Amino acid sequence: MHKSIQRFIKYTLWGVGGILLLLVAGLLALYFSADMQTPHHTFSATAQVVTTDSLRTYAGNYLRHSTSGLWEMKVHGDAFERGEAIGKLSQDLLYHQEKVFVDQIRTLIPSENYLSFLRHFIILFNRNLGENVPEEYRNEIYGIAQSCTHDYDFIGTPYERQLNYHSAHDLGHAMQDYMLVGCSSFACWGNETADSTLLIGRNFDFYISDAFARDKLVAFYTPEKGYRFASVGWAGMIGVLSGMNETGLTVTINAAKSDMPTASATPISILTREILQYASTIEEAYAIAQKRRTFVSESILIGSAKEGRAAIIEKSPEKIALFTGKGHRLICTNHYQSDTFKTDERNIENIATSDSPYRFARLQELLQQHQPLTPRKAATILRDYKGLHNVPLGLTNEMALNQFIAHHSVIFQPEKRLMWVSTSPWQCGAYVAYDLNQIFCDSVDFQTEIATASEMIPADAFLHEPAYRQVIAYRKMVPLIHEAINKQIPLSEASLKAFKQCNPTYYHTHELLGDYHNALKQREAAVNCWQKALTLPIPKQNEKNRIQQKITQ
Repeated sequence: MHKSIQRFIKYTLWGVGGILLLLVAGLLALYFSADMQTPHHTFSATAQVVTTDSLRTYAGNYLRHSTSGLWEMKVHGDAFERGEAIGKLSQDLLYHQEKVFVDQIRTLIPSENYLSFLRHFIILFNRNLGENVPEEYRNEIYGIAQSCTHDYDFIGTPYERQLNYHSAHDLGHAMQDYMLVGCSSFACWGNETADSTLLIGRNFDFYISDAFARDKLVAFYTPEKGYRFASVGWAGMIGVLSGMNETGLTVTINAAKSDMPTASATPISILTREILQYASTIEEAYAIAQKRRTFVSESILIGSAKEGRAAIIEKSPEKIALFTGKGHRLICTNHYQSDTFKTDERNIENIATSDSPYRFARLQELLQQHQPLTPRKAATILRDYKGLHNVPLGLTNEMALNQFIAHHSVIFQPEKRLMWVSTSPWQCGAYVAYDLNQIFCDSVDFQTEIATASEMIPADAFLHEPAYRQVIAYRKMVPLIHEAINKQIPLSEASLKAFKQCNPTYYHTHELLGDYHNALKQREAAVNCWQKALTLPIPKQNEKNRIQQKITQ
């Protein structure tokens, strides 16, 4: 080889090596300079948790397990005091939620090496998360973290983990093309409702596992600063997913289609927490939203008792819009509606290829059928699992409003300060009514049931129908079919028939049966099942493409 070529190769390799070394050094510098801005506080050593039957008390704060199955918590004070009280009162719930979450991650990612990589990636990605979360909420999270387990310190300190969990919602919907959180919501007022006041309904379709959704928590906050408010979530979640404050301002979130985030920003639930705690009008809510840069794209449905109407804040990492619509009705699924986002490529693609427009149209149809709207009619709409014109979609279809995965469902009457929270299973259990006028009174007695029994919306009659038993059977059998596919285990004809019969109008039933036959080298039977799947309602274009590729491969 000519010496000049040798020198060129040598110097090129040195140059590439130097660049790689600088890149690694840069990444290491970023990694080790990650700053979650851990607060520092002195802890209370005098107060103790006192437990009496279903009630726990700590320093004038309360946590009770209602006969409805919901956990109800009332906390007050400054940020750290609130967090410390939440942690002390809900230590067992915090452990359960974290264990379920980590166990689910381990199920999805069984490789310890990849889990280790994921941990380091999250540290690197979220290296500036602390500066994007207001100090007040970092203090509250720090207080909670003092009661968290050390079993998962290999992921991070309790504070780091709890802070990172608040960005899991955002990262999850971006990485999974948002369908971990494919929610539906609506607002009606004026001639659209029976008493002309504002009425809002929403399904929060965030699903990790049944165990994760077991201990729903309704939290009532009396913060040192800002408005008192109620929020629905789980232990450790200080962000707001669905909530109403004492002025009658409500907040619910609906994911929109996003590019994968490239850097940490303010988690959407932290932004909506700030709105709920510090805003009383749509204009004030919008001003807060304008201040914060967020991870992902989201629609925030704001209801305002002061104005007797609702609006949608449409926000992406790059831009923001306020959509007010026309008339006395707003519908919010998972695509944007404002002129600001009309030409946005991601939004156009989302409308063309996802199930969001279908659920939007179904809500329009149902709201028209149930005029004038009442809270009970709203519950009927939120529980609906059929398609346009009542066409069967199959049970658990993402095209339905009720996909049988909802973590919770909520109905608000802001001008009356009334809110209804669903009980298990999904939104099919009773909706428990809470009167915030009473609950935010200092005289409310947490020794007894705090819900307003006379306003409760009964459980869905669906729970006594064959279709409910079919949902349960289908959900139990899906993992067995997956195992048979992965391990090429032959199943009896009776088992295959039972699986098909429990959800015959759902495309995925037939897709899975096709996958099963294909795994057992029964190609003709597999193609027949896949072709059957293509004749049924399918939520997304990429799912249709996936099945078609299986047929032609």
